[in-house]
Amino acid sequence: MPQLPLNALRTFEAVASRLSFSKGAEALNVTPAAVSSQIRALEDRLGQLLFHRQGRVITLTSAGSTLLPGVQRGLTELSLAVRSLEEHMARGVLNVSMMPSFLQKWLMPRLADFYQTHEDIDLRINADTELVSFTETDFHAAIRFGRGRWPGLKASKLLDDWTLPVCSPAYLEEIGPIESATQLLEHRLLNREDKLWEKLFKAPGEAAKRRHGPVLNDSVAIIAAAEEGHGIGLVRWSLIAGELDSGRLVRPLPVTIKSRFAHYFVAPPYYFDMPKVAEFRRWLEECCRAFATPEEAG
Repeated sequence: MPQLPLNALRTFEAVASRLSFSKGAEALNVTPAAVSSQIRALEDRLGQLLFHRQGRVITLTSAGSTLLPGVQRGLTELSLAVRSLEEHMARGVLNVSMMPSFLQKWLMPRLADFYQTHEDIDLRINADTELVSFTETDFHAAIRFGRGRWPGLKASKLLDDWTLPVCSPAYLEEIGPIESATQLLEHRLLNREDKLWEKLFKAPGEAAKRRHGPVLNDSVAIIAAAEEGHGIGLVRWSLIAGELDSGRLVRPLPVTIKSRFAHYFVAPPYYFDMPKVAEFRRWLEECCRAFATPEEAG
């Protein structure tokens, strides 16, 4: 298919539909000389005169009359295609991936606000611990917990995070006051990873001394077990701030461990600034700015 002179055809339509070089130039916001140059180039390429010129009066030749309807249909179809793409970029389905724990404990309580303020975006969330492949799926973006470096992706930091010990009010009442981190070893610790506890105790190997209990490796399960009074869990602040605020969980010891990871909004460069993706990212950023740190929560 030969390369179409789209600019010249657009110029032809503007002049032919108005039968005026000056009005066509005004519609295109160019000079009459530029319009005349485009028309001459198109006529030379087609080997056909498109206009009869009699002073300032112009009329379409037979070739011009034949060409005009097809050009108008083509430009209309192009305009509709571009408009459809713009609408697709600004609204419609938005596929996002994230960890189940972040979805359930942080995002879910806030989603009603997004739905109310962005009715034209059909947000669809895939909750999975595996990293989504943007090249092999139709996902537009993801929320990931890491260092902020994923090859081939743009990343915007959303939230820092902290890890802290929590338990149910009933469990704390049962075991009595906790005055030091090492005193936690006298009670049931729910997490599987000893390294998490060692950061709290600041002594390698100390976690091995802990009492046996329902040892878990899933954040949501640890939170549920803590709420049921099965022991003390180390959980990320982002996941249990709501439970602490409601009183379902309490802090047996006012200590926190700053995580070396953070929550990031990530997307391929070609999606990152797509209007609907950017709108979701801006909404998330607003929510994150309003989210208190452990120190602010008191």
